[in-house]
Amino acid sequence: MINRVRRLRKERLMTLEALAERSGVTKSYLSKVERGQSVPSIAVCASLAKALEVPLDSLFADADELTEVTVTRAAERRALTSPDEPGTRYEGMALDAGAKGMTPFMLYPPLDDGPAAFRDHPGEEFVFVHAGRVELVLPSRAITLDPGDCAYFKATTPHRLRSLGTTRATVLLLVSSDYDTPDGAWPPHSRLP
Repeated sequence: MINRVRRLRKERLMTLEALAERSGVTKSYLSKVERGQSVPSIAVCASLAKALEVPLDSLFADADELTEVTVTRAAERRALTSPDEPGTRYEGMALDAGAKGMTPFMLYPPLDDGPAAFRDHPGEEFVFVHAGRVELVLPSRAITLDPGDCAYFKATTPHRLRSLGTTRATVLLLVSSDYDTPDGAWPPHSRLP
């Protein structure tokens, strides 16, 4: 993904400053993303995709690799974060699919509730617990989800997930790719790094 952000930015003749301003991400953080020193959250990726005017999944797959029907075998999921990541780990699925209205990920929430920030972004999210137990934490309440349970919510609601128990849970996450607001404006992201 690192080189894709840089390549897409340069293809659009955008400076680092211009992309930072359009995406609501600081220039220093964006520079770290482009150099591979930081892995952005899904919310930051959504902001970058909107600012670059590309589908979210294009940050993870080259446009000429996209196909109409995509099968992702369990062993072929692409790690989007380091296996040593203490926070949430992500694996991309269906990255080579053509234009789509949502982007799927396998998610492995962290075990502790530590200092993890709430995330919010335009669009919607669908969370399905495949294995383990998770807690969906919202500012107003926490919801425990067991295997087979799911939650669907507006992603503009600040949220975070954490695994309950002794091992990380396995969660299917679907993020909608429709990030336009009614007035066409891209909302600010005060909670993003």
